[in-house]
Amino acid sequence: MKPPRPGDLLRGLRLQLAKLPTISLTRVPDAPAQPVRDPWPGDANRGAAILRDEIERGGLRGKLQPGVFGRTAAPAALRAYAHSFVWLRDLRAFGTDNARVRARTLVADWIACPERDPIAERPDVAGSRIAAWLGYYEFFAASADDAFRQKLMARLVADARALSAVMPPEEIDARAFTALRGLISAAIALPEHTTFLARALKVLPQEIERQILADGCHCERSPAQLLAVLQDLTDIRALLKAGQAPQPPSLGQAIDRIAPALRALRHPDGGLALFNGGKEMESGLIDLALAQAGRATRGPSAMYQGGFQRIQAGKSVLIADCGVPAPPKLDRFAHAGTLSFEFSVGKDRMIVNCGAVPYAVGDWYDACRRTAAHSTLEIAETDSSELLATGLGHRPSKVEVSRQEGDRGQYLEASHDGYARPFGAIHLRRLFMSLNGEDIRGEDIIKAATPQPFTIRFHLHPAVKVEMKQDGEGVLLLLPSGPGWELRAAGARLALAESIYLGGTELRRSNQIVLTGMSDPDEAVKWAITKATQRLL
Repeated sequence: MKPPRPGDLLRGLRLQLAKLPTISLTRVPDAPAQPVRDPWPGDANRGAAILRDEIERGGLRGKLQPGVFGRTAAPAALRAYAHSFVWLRDLRAFGTDNARVRARTLVADWIACPERDPIAERPDVAGSRIAAWLGYYEFFAASADDAFRQKLMARLVADARALSAVMPPEEIDARAFTALRGLISAAIALPEHTTFLARALKVLPQEIERQILADGCHCERSPAQLLAVLQDLTDIRALLKAGQAPQPPSLGQAIDRIAPALRALRHPDGGLALFNGGKEMESGLIDLALAQAGRATRGPSAMYQGGFQRIQAGKSVLIADCGVPAPPKLDRFAHAGTLSFEFSVGKDRMIVNCGAVPYAVGDWYDACRRTAAHSTLEIAETDSSELLATGLGHRPSKVEVSRQEGDRGQYLEASHDGYARPFGAIHLRRLFMSLNGEDIRGEDIIKAATPQPFTIRFHLHPAVKVEMKQDGEGVLLLLPSGPGWELRAAGARLALAESIYLGGTELRRSNQIVLTGMSDPDEAVKWAITKATQRLL
């Protein structure tokens, strides 16, 4: 057993002191001194499901009813979501008196639970719960009796004290910002507890400096997590402004960097690219987050720190993962998808990654993280990063990237060493997009001393219709909006196979184009995606 670190000992001591009932003589207030607003929309359909005792989180489903908060049998992600009370948004969106009563009943049951699931004390879970209770106080608590409100306020104070004591949290990823949002919510609503704000403002700049990269990407390299961080930081900025509290300069600077990066990771349909555990997300939510951020700055084409590249011309957009995977302790959502790319034309996605079920467990979770679930090259059915239950093991340590613009279009070249250890191989991928965006060329090269068996996959969005050409050297692709495209390849056998798509709200069957062969050190596998000159299929 490893000896505890000094920081852990100090955190534990502060937490024990925070739980002492005599540590503070401050009276528990009757109500929040200042309203705390939650600006994010709920889902009325989910609210209706909660009235039927049903809850859903990232494909996981369970029961949400009195008595559930002491149970630990459900998956951790679902239990954490239940204890976070973020789902109060959905009951508020449903908006009926029954929804109000259900919210009050479940809050009261949580407060009265004699032995709660320990996951309820995790900093991000506690922070979400504090922010939700305060953000929807008017909805479920303002009209309640005095006894309920007194118990609620006492619990809020106790939870905020405990949360303050464990700052900075052990979770060094995006969850730290969720915890800080909760503590700052308490600081603004309970201004007599001055230590809450002081503690939060000490930790916040440290987390911003550590987690937000120079190009605006987040250290976890997940577009979905970048959106979540932007939501938390804009909430924090609004809270500090409402409470007339000082704002660290780094807060506004971070928001100004994140917003353009998030725009660069969107497809023209408004959804996010599918890298490292994310889904498309609702375009309206992304629009709202960007509106909260403020200035509408154009997204960058190259994000070298975050490891993403965007090539855009005409109606075509290509987004590629050209970065080293997130480091240990920041790789909870990391996939083995290095050098994968997604391609869309207008509002139609064509080439995609399979997506993710980030909160699932078992075979589905692992299958979506594998290299084979991404539009990239795989050697000998081996992942470019070693998949572990908590993140990644061996992974690419070096990814080299260069790009340039020429008279004919834009060029991108990238390579990674994820296959150096098992096969002594380097994967090099070259991409080109013409000035009008109607001609995309690619080359995949395996640099190795001996030939290696390879598979190159192009996963197709479920809305794309596909048909093999008669010569067997290409496929015809038809997008929903009507334009026909053609993919041809040389240096590999071409075939069609089934695939799945998990980028939306549910699993959808799809297809993939598969190139297979044995690598030749002196030759590249060449492929092209071009707009057809006449209507296809």
